[in-house]
Amino acid sequence: MTQSIAIIGAGVSGLYAASLLQQMGQAVTVYEARDRIGGRIVSVAGTHGDEADRFDLGPTWYWPDTETVITDLVAELGLTAFAQHTTGAMVLERQAGAIEHHLLAPDSIVPSKRLAGGMEALVTAIASQLPAASLRLQTRVTKLERTGQQVIVTSIKDGRTTSETYDSVVVALPPRLVERVAIEPPFSETTREKLQTTPTWMAGQAKALVVYDTPFWREAGLSGFGMSWVGAMQEIHDASPQRGPGALFGFLRLTAEERQSLGTEAVKACILEQLITMYGEAARHPREVFYYDWAQDLDTATPADARPLTEFPQYRPIAVDANWQGRLYLAGTETDSAFGGHVEGALRSAKRVVAEWTMRHG
Repeated sequence: MTQSIAIIGAGVSGLYAASLLQQMGQAVTVYEARDRIGGRIVSVAGTHGDEADRFDLGPTWYWPDTETVITDLVAELGLTAFAQHTTGAMVLERQAGAIEHHLLAPDSIVPSKRLAGGMEALVTAIASQLPAASLRLQTRVTKLERTGQQVIVTSIKDGRTTSETYDSVVVALPPRLVERVAIEPPFSETTREKLQTTPTWMAGQAKALVVYDTPFWREAGLSGFGMSWVGAMQEIHDASPQRGPGALFGFLRLTAEERQSLGTEAVKACILEQLITMYGEAARHPREVFYYDWAQDLDTATPADARPLTEFPQYRPIAVDANWQGRLYLAGTETDSAFGGHVEGALRSAKRVVAEWTMRHG
């Protein structure tokens, strides 16, 4: 028997859950507050390149040796993957301007892969399996209300409020964002505390990506990988596509508060000066500088996420209260105990909630 299921959030976990349920013959509707799919997956195109020259401002890697769900899905969808470039020496800056080069032992590098067209190619391919009418962008869910064996989903788009009834709901949002949706009957304090104390992966971070005509550092015997204890970016990697331009991306060492105080243009200037210091004068003239501060993305981060994490989060599935069990399911990378924070974790969480739904309704 076909059932109606609302998916809240068109990130990778929401889209994959919708795809799996759709393949089972269920009627799915995906709500997304943004004007795009992907959630924290964002791939931007350079102005001088083709569609293959897309650069990730969100997650970029997966690890085939251990991450089987994404590896199998990439193959199933016919996507092109290529190995992360790691050949050459790393650059280390312990003190301002004091540059060291080190060759890393081959067994110290865990092989990772990237996707041609960026990680966005994955969510685009998953979304293409869904009926176009099932995806509702720029539609923010404001309330979930259980009435008997169904759930009323209230949403707003272009100032217009709409309520529709479904048999079940999958909430595929970062746990802290669930608080923004009115829940009736409300979650217990215990459940709300679990949601609010689960950090949103990388939400306090910012990512910079600098595009050049060529990956010039490779000619100098450098891998592109760099670490700095003093610069604006703390960790840098080669982000070049398979052919064509070169690119370096970095995770910011500056805190969310420091970045906001400086402003975007000042942060970009600091980033460029750091690359010149670490990689030489060839870094002075980029094609483009992309910068995305995830802490300022209100559909990702909350004020609590702006505080730097002091330890790696321990993610795990979050159970809903008894009066919501069987009607509301929580997905998202922060609910996966094995690969929380990775795209693999998001995909695994989708498979988990679909399996739970099937046990009750399939």
